[in-house]
Amino acid sequence: MNKSELIEAIAQEAGISKSAAQKALDATTNAVTNALKNGDTVTLVGFGTFYVGERAERQGRNPKTGEPLTIAAAKTPKFRAGKALKDAL
Repeated sequence: MNKSELIEAIAQEAGISKSAAQKALDATTNAVTNALKNGDTVTLVGFGTFYVGERAERQGRNPKTGEPLTIAAAKTPKFRAGKALKDAL
């Protein structure tokens, strides 16, 4: 399912226009993004939790030359599915 299909599904389920569904989806994704930027977690009970994961600095290799290189530490967005979502699958 891509973004336009999701917007259409939201519009049908909620009984609203596609433009209103797009605004709602955009507002939701922006709110989740801003919360993660601030280091918060976003928990939707029954659906799951969005949180920021930490990746430590590590050693890697340049695939072309084989030289060792250091891969910097990074923060990554992660998602942990909730019980209701797991049970639905």
